[in-house]
Amino acid sequence: MAHGGFLRQHSEDPELASHIMHDYKTAGLDPETGAMLDYAAKLTRAPGDMEKADVERLRDVGLSDEQILSVLLVTCTFNFMTRLADGLNVNFSPERQEQTEEWLTGPARDQAWLMQQKSD
Repeated sequence: MAHGGFLRQHSEDPELASHIMHDYKTAGLDPETGAMLDYAAKLTRAPGDMEKADVERLRDVGLSDEQILSVLLVTCTFNFMTRLADGLNVNFSPERQEQTEEWLTGPARDQAWLMQQKSD
């Protein structure tokens, strides 16, 4: 939620940011961005399942080896920081938690597409 809120706040397209936060696969992203997010999601959720084909898919959509390395390093950094915060039991400040809850019960609630359950 923190990263999604940051994206909404700093994006020139807050609606797209909300789509990405809810389910990036339905956000209508370009193939390059979708492939990067697929790669980052798989690396985060199932790092042991990564294969050469995952890197090749990034090349297939036009990323250079340098760009692929950047995607990898950014993903690893976010995962590291999340594990570090979890390991130290770092929690949202009460103010940040209130902002998140306010957004979820206000603006987010009023966007039916965001709050709908996925039917598949």
